[in-house]
Amino acid sequence: METQWMADIPHAATEKRPRKRPRLAWDVPPPIPPAKVPLTLFCGKEAMHVSSTNQYLQSFYYSGVPRYASPPWRGDDKDGHYIFGIGENLTPRYRILSKMGEGTFGQVLECWDLENQEPVAIKIVRSLQKYREAAMIEIDVLQRLTKADRTGTRCVQIRNWFDYRNHICIVFEKLGPSLYDFLRKNSYRSFPIDLVRELGRQLLESVAFMHDLRLIHTDLKPENILLVSSEYIKVPDYKVLPRSVKDVSFFKNLPKSSAIKLIDFGSTTFEHQDHSYVVSTRHYRAPEVILGLGWNYPCDMWSIGCILVELCSGEALFQTHENLEHLAMMEKVLGPLPQHMVARANRHAEKYFRQGRLLRLDWPEGASSRESIRAVWKLPRLQNLVMQHVDHSAGDLIDLLQGLLRYDPTERLKAQEALTHPFFTREWRKFGYSLN
Repeated sequence: METQWMADIPHAATEKRPRKRPRLAWDVPPPIPPAKVPLTLFCGKEAMHVSSTNQYLQSFYYSGVPRYASPPWRGDDKDGHYIFGIGENLTPRYRILSKMGEGTFGQVLECWDLENQEPVAIKIVRSLQKYREAAMIEIDVLQRLTKADRTGTRCVQIRNWFDYRNHICIVFEKLGPSLYDFLRKNSYRSFPIDLVRELGRQLLESVAFMHDLRLIHTDLKPENILLVSSEYIKVPDYKVLPRSVKDVSFFKNLPKSSAIKLIDFGSTTFEHQDHSYVVSTRHYRAPEVILGLGWNYPCDMWSIGCILVELCSGEALFQTHENLEHLAMMEKVLGPLPQHMVARANRHAEKYFRQGRLLRLDWPEGASSRESIRAVWKLPRLQNLVMQHVDHSAGDLIDLLQGLLRYDPTERLKAQEALTHPFFTREWRKFGYSLN
């Protein structure tokens, strides 16, 4: 059984970033009555040449919408999101087909490219200045990645971008669902270890490619890794004991193709930029970020370690929403934090530790609730956690994860080093992922 899934493209974290001069908008409502019309209206890298268009613009905005034209001007909602209608045009080139997802950055719409006759995904950023600035940085990163990635296999490809009614719009190739969306719609059933190996290999190759370009993604998570294809197949789930053969829980879905691409570069930063602010989505945030020690390329590697565990188990490794509980979970799974890192914690993080001969995490004394204590207490050690979900290759995977989840970022595996790990290189595993 094959079908199509629609991806929810996740949002980007937006922190303070260097400002970049915004490009001119091409779809701006003229004053009433219309003033002189410019001969060229700018649309990102495209330009629409117009001559003697006063009459056209009057009908465009005030007398109904001509075919293939944009709808009449309307205001945004209270949060700065673009208000749209299915079947309307987003500029004369793109017809809106459906809404694919929404996040703090704005919305993602599936559109039909009338010029190239193909479906595309368009990220429409909120009309607030900080999100516009983050979008301009993402465009810069995307163009650098596209220029360097000749094969187009590592990161999502940008097709175009334009400034539409004060919304930065980024046009992407249309891909399949995110790994998180696939897990969620599959009742959080874990992936087979051979598929995890193939996904991990591609993820590391993409991150190594970015690091070679002196770029740090900073927001790696299953939501930001998209399957290229939406097709999937139903297979028996032998880890479930059904009440009957007809029980739906007896089956799980697996992607027909293991090809993936990275998305969401709104938080990507260059090696030379400020690395003092908080980055990464909570569950995938490295200890040096929480402790305020500064961060660099290794923060991406920590995130990859957390992602691999989640793909094997179906659940996030550190399901928490507060720093102290997060650090306690790390110690429960990985052992105590190194003293040299704790001693350097900034003033915001030092409150999580008790003073004494040795600096010790203020846990469970500082826990916010008994429920929080139970959440930490029930976590197994890393080795036991992997053994619960992985049959063959468990030893190699544990060793790889111990290299990716080292507390000290200077000792953490680099992307190229991880790719040479036996988990990926053993001879009898070179056949890759297959549904057969």
